[in-house]
Amino acid sequence: MSKLLRINTKEKTYTFEEAGELAALGGRALTSKMILDEVPATCHPLSKSNKLVIAPGLLGGTPAFNSGRLSVGAKSPLTGGIKESNAGGLVAQKLAKMDIKAVVLEDKPEIDDAFSMLVIKKDSVEFLPADEYAGQGTNATINGLWDKYGKRTAVMCIGQAGEQRLTGASIQLADPKGHAGRACGRGGLGAVMGSKKIKAIVVDDTSADKVPVADPEAFKEANKKWGRLLKDHPVTGQGLPSFGTAILVNIVNEAGALPTKNFREGRFEFAQDISGERMVELINERGGVPTEGCHPGCVIRCSQVYHDKNGKYLTSGFEYETIWGFGSNLLVKDYDEIAMMDAICDDVGVDTIEMAGSLGVAMEGGLIQWGDGQAAIDLLNKIKTGDPLGKIIGNGAAFTGKALGVDRVPVVKNQTIPAYDPRAVKGVGVTYATSPMGADHTAGYSVTANILKVGGDVNPLKKENNIELSKNLQIATAAIDAAGLCLFVAFAVLDSDNGIQLIVDMINARYGLSLTPDDVIALGKSILENENEFNRRAGFTKKDDQLPSFFKDERLPPHNTTWDFTEEELQTAKVS
Repeated sequence: MSKLLRINTKEKTYTFEEAGELAALGGRALTSKMILDEVPATCHPLSKSNKLVIAPGLLGGTPAFNSGRLSVGAKSPLTGGIKESNAGGLVAQKLAKMDIKAVVLEDKPEIDDAFSMLVIKKDSVEFLPADEYAGQGTNATINGLWDKYGKRTAVMCIGQAGEQRLTGASIQLADPKGHAGRACGRGGLGAVMGSKKIKAIVVDDTSADKVPVADPEAFKEANKKWGRLLKDHPVTGQGLPSFGTAILVNIVNEAGALPTKNFREGRFEFAQDISGERMVELINERGGVPTEGCHPGCVIRCSQVYHDKNGKYLTSGFEYETIWGFGSNLLVKDYDEIAMMDAICDDVGVDTIEMAGSLGVAMEGGLIQWGDGQAAIDLLNKIKTGDPLGKIIGNGAAFTGKALGVDRVPVVKNQTIPAYDPRAVKGVGVTYATSPMGADHTAGYSVTANILKVGGDVNPLKKENNIELSKNLQIATAAIDAAGLCLFVAFAVLDSDNGIQLIVDMINARYGLSLTPDDVIALGKSILENENEFNRRAGFTKKDDQLPSFFKDERLPPHNTTWDFTEEELQTAKVS
């Protein structure tokens, strides 16, 4: 019987309860439904009224390829709205094997209480002191917990940023090798975990059975076709495994959409120096790992391990958005400096995109100079010590802009705009403006049709069809998140006549259902309806669904385009 695990972080008690109607949901569908129903929309995100909901997807724990994603939801300390943040690692599959639909952290201890950690097993939870890990980075925490509990366990934890409850704080998850390179990064959910005084969660599924499958043969057949679909597509089967998401650097730069110097230009003179091709060249020269999965069962394998000049491990899970954010965004072209910034963020536990926004604003304000990678590294290092400058940077781009008196701050709903300029990729700009999550490319990744010509061809420089593109992708993405599938499966699904049907077939075989693709689309719509309703209750209006004015006022070289959607046009992209 599917169950919810509710943990009272103040009383240090727990209860297992039947999931009931929530058993039909998973991942983002479950986190957003519970946040809407159980969290007062106007509460302070760090108060006892907020909850942190941790949920595997509908296909979690099964052999379905690329189904090991975890959703974590709460009211965001960064945006003030609803948030679902998504990561790979090991937690999702192990919770699913224990038939735990969600772990819910409730209430909060007194602020001066010591940090605790949780050890979750099939039928029990241990509360243990986290004294030896408090104040430590995420790598030391994960390594210590794996030494203590074994490498079969899954670990998620916060670093010093989460302990300080900074609004840029992430929750880091151990990947299959124990690196802290997988992050529920966006929205400051590490601060929520820190407010609950939980340093780490260990998930031990030693006594758990395999996930039951209602129709094993049908599941096996659908999954076989699903794996073939992913492996045969040029993006998921060739491009991403060969160069990771960093393959996009040259592609987006050529398209004139690579944000450079805090969104002043669309091309970076030194893009080749920070390209995916250059990254793989350095990895191979130094004995790193050019391709690996972020969780067991991944066949796309777009992660990697990057070594420093001495051949020592430096960072992993090196994503395009991070390379952009610490590269062209800051006018930094040294790959090792960019990798060091990524490593610091993973260890201290902060979102790399948000920190890229903070550092860009810091350069705008003259705190450090454009292109000075070492100064950016030094500034990020201040986060772990509690230095006032570190606290400013760690609270995100909008906070940094206020502290430094800067007005060029690229955020929507207080969240940093990622690595695609909305004036040159207008579909993703619609997503930035209208997603309930704040500026988030993954919420409706129109780069597919705008730039890569996957699933269609929509001109990225013109308004036509981009609202419809974004809206449809936001719906589809919400459903993919509910299934616990990696977002990148969308590349193959969008170019396939039966991709959605295969996902439906696996869900039906897993649960003994008879869903149709229309039911899955309806699920995606219902998720967005719940999220937009929460934000409405929290006080958000159409005025919040806008990009900063400089995108309208300034033309972006080389295409000299501007952001030209009206407030009324953008409202048609919302599902509510």
